[in-house]
Amino acid sequence: MEKRFYINTIGCQMNVHDSERIHALMQGCGYRPTPFPEDADLIFLNTCAIREKAEQKAYSFLGRLAAMKDQNPNLIIAVGGCVAQQDADRILERMAHVDLVLGTRAYGRLPGIIEKVSREKRRIVDVDAGETPEEKETFFSQEPVKADLGVSRFVTIMQGCDNFCAYCVVPFVRGRERSRNPEEILSEIRDLVEKGVREVTLLGQNVNSYGKKEGICSFSELLARINSIDNLYRIRFTTSHPKDLSDDLAETFGRLDKLCRHIHLPVQSGSDRILKRMNRRYTRVHYMDRIQALRSACPEIAVTTDIIVGFPGETEGDFQETLDLIETVQFDSLFAFKYSDRKGTRAAELTGKVPEKIKAQRLKTLFGLQRVLTLEKNRALVGTFQEILVDGPSKKEKKQSGTTDPGFAQWTGRTSGNKIVNFNVKKDALFNHRIHSGAQVRVYVQQAFANSLSGEIPA
Repeated sequence: MEKRFYINTIGCQMNVHDSERIHALMQGCGYRPTPFPEDADLIFLNTCAIREKAEQKAYSFLGRLAAMKDQNPNLIIAVGGCVAQQDADRILERMAHVDLVLGTRAYGRLPGIIEKVSREKRRIVDVDAGETPEEKETFFSQEPVKADLGVSRFVTIMQGCDNFCAYCVVPFVRGRERSRNPEEILSEIRDLVEKGVREVTLLGQNVNSYGKKEGICSFSELLARINSIDNLYRIRFTTSHPKDLSDDLAETFGRLDKLCRHIHLPVQSGSDRILKRMNRRYTRVHYMDRIQALRSACPEIAVTTDIIVGFPGETEGDFQETLDLIETVQFDSLFAFKYSDRKGTRAAELTGKVPEKIKAQRLKTLFGLQRVLTLEKNRALVGTFQEILVDGPSKKEKKQSGTTDPGFAQWTGRTSGNKIVNFNVKKDALFNHRIHSGAQVRVYVQQAFANSLSGEIPA
């Protein structure tokens, strides 16, 4: 009888990409995916420990699985990701129905471990960092077993982090920085392009330091080599650490035609005092200098960022400095989060914890400011033509005067600056294959909203 598996992913793009590879590993073992956990023979929860809310979400999901395990004792429940790496013993103690806890550097061993759990009917913990080169590349080489990989795919170029920011668990749960061989990366991207992928997003906790420890090519050199791959249209990457953003990397935005005109550059705070407490190892002035270098190389570049509000010791003055930085830089958009203690980090031991009510107020103020700035940025694009990489049909139908126009369809894509554009297109253009997923089209922007743009392809 065919076995089925279900994966629940919580967290960042790295986790999403890991889950895609786990998906492929399980299919290689004869399992088939199911969208319903109650139909699964194996449930895999891929967890995130970056924020308290994500960890709570993981334990809540695991708690709901206890009843399913009672009904089906043969069900295998596996937990992977950052919470698994950090809290393996705690998971086993709290969740007696969990069969397997797998660390972030043990995924290549997953098929063998699943087979052992099934055969021996015992609980297994594997958070060993001793991943062999063969296991590592076996995991990296996995791609979902499906005919259509879509327009865009993630490609991991490095794992781990050496920065030890005071609030972050990544160095503890994903280990120290280690970069993949550039030839392996290029081979993976070429294979994806042959299968129809037109955009890749390079992943790493700090892509700017790619290759430094191993003495291989720099990140700028890697981007240049990827840029030369035929039939690849776009390159994105995340995440960049400001302290390692070199002039050479900034200049790539002006000279590499496939590199998208967008960078996500987390600043976390606009206060030098808080940046020092965070151990970010740059100042406000340095960050602004990097923004200037980027905009000198590519004036149209879109810049997004991350902000943490309520870091221990953050005063109202510190917060105002952050608001001032946001207004000065004029970010296209941002992600912002309330600080929460993470076990094992230096920040968890800091004094001066900010009350939850104040954190919530500051977060609301920050989002209010950024909403205005984002809308202004988007409105500036109204009346312009934007080149869009088409994702596919939009979720919303085009409507005119409250009725659906049968002559039009609504599709969606993104600009090089990573702005979502929903656009209307005549259906005969779809029928003659001028518009399709993966196509690049010029769209005339007619309206701007807080989170997207809308327009049409002129007749």
